[in-house]
Amino acid sequence: MTETPKRRTATSLIHAGRIRTNLHENAEALFLTSGFVYDNAELAEAVFANQVPHYQYSRFANPTVNMLEARLAEIEGAEACRCTATGMAAVHASMLCQLKAGDRVVAARALFGSCHWIVSTLLPQYGIESVFVDGTDLAAWADALSQKTAMVLLETPSNPMLDIVDLRAVCDLAHAAGALVVVDNVFATPLLQRPQKFGADIVVYSATKHMDGQGRVLGGAVLASQKWIDEVFQPFFRNTGPAMSPFNAWVILKGLETMALRVAAQSENAEKIADFLAGHPKIARSLYPTRPDHPQQKLAMAQMSGGGTIVAFELKGGKDAAFAMMNAFQIIGISNNLGDTKSLATHPATTTHMRIGPEERAKLGITDGIVRLSVGLEDSLDLIEDLAQALSSA
Repeated sequence: MTETPKRRTATSLIHAGRIRTNLHENAEALFLTSGFVYDNAELAEAVFANQVPHYQYSRFANPTVNMLEARLAEIEGAEACRCTATGMAAVHASMLCQLKAGDRVVAARALFGSCHWIVSTLLPQYGIESVFVDGTDLAAWADALSQKTAMVLLETPSNPMLDIVDLRAVCDLAHAAGALVVVDNVFATPLLQRPQKFGADIVVYSATKHMDGQGRVLGGAVLASQKWIDEVFQPFFRNTGPAMSPFNAWVILKGLETMALRVAAQSENAEKIADFLAGHPKIARSLYPTRPDHPQQKLAMAQMSGGGTIVAFELKGGKDAAFAMMNAFQIIGISNNLGDTKSLATHPATTTHMRIGPEERAKLGITDGIVRLSVGLEDSLDLIEDLAQALSSA
């Protein structure tokens, strides 16, 4: 028998996971149903006893959502995937399904604001010890992981400062301490970085970002081994209910079809914009993983196949200059979202990272002059001209 060749990513983004009904539809079918019926009561009994595979309730599983899960698993190179209502539901569920009172968690300090809150505030309420480290400091990781640990959480590149964590080194240290490693891979996407290749156990995404890519719906994804998904994650997921809407799954499936094209074009735009900003007299620094002046450029390129769609930069005039520039934009929008076809800017100190407080922001280098720019699909020259005219107002 001839073995089916492994499909390349661009093909998998379009074809992986498809389930066709007997009507032979071309587009993925949208199963907007809360529940499913059984031919007889005996079948229902057997299904609930896990003796016969059968859809039961869309909170547990749904054909449209399953298509998305299968597609994401193939793209990531993971054994299994479960999709959730939001990216934060993915982070929360991937941690709380595993952790218990008395456990210890070590996290990189550079986290999205809501992720930081889970580690700093929520976990201690359940009797779980939380330790933050500088994610770029391997000595700090080694010290924190010198004792038994249940879980490690990190994101790389980080939000919003694009810090790069050495995935292989941290995963090795974490596994020696008995920890599972959860990596938020939103900024890189599975197209530019695959954390499991470097030892990560669990990868989480906000599918709201590049996977939908057009600012339409919310969604999240958790990817890991089949055993962990079945034995640890699925019971928590089934009984706590962070399920993705079938409609949202269908929209994200459609978004994935163009994701490779979008991410490549947006990353190319982002690199040009980072170069422009680096030479501007009103910019103190421009951060982008592929630029030689990024402090971890070599590590970034050892882990990533491209720099991504996000640029961070600091205005010399602080908050006043940042606000003046943002208010003068004519093309770029002001929004806390990212990964969209439209270019979007946010001021982290007053939005996404406001609630972690000034002391923690200072540790992360998030000054009042920092702006995070999610670069879209507009013409790069138009975006550069918009930045230039807006900076003249700063």
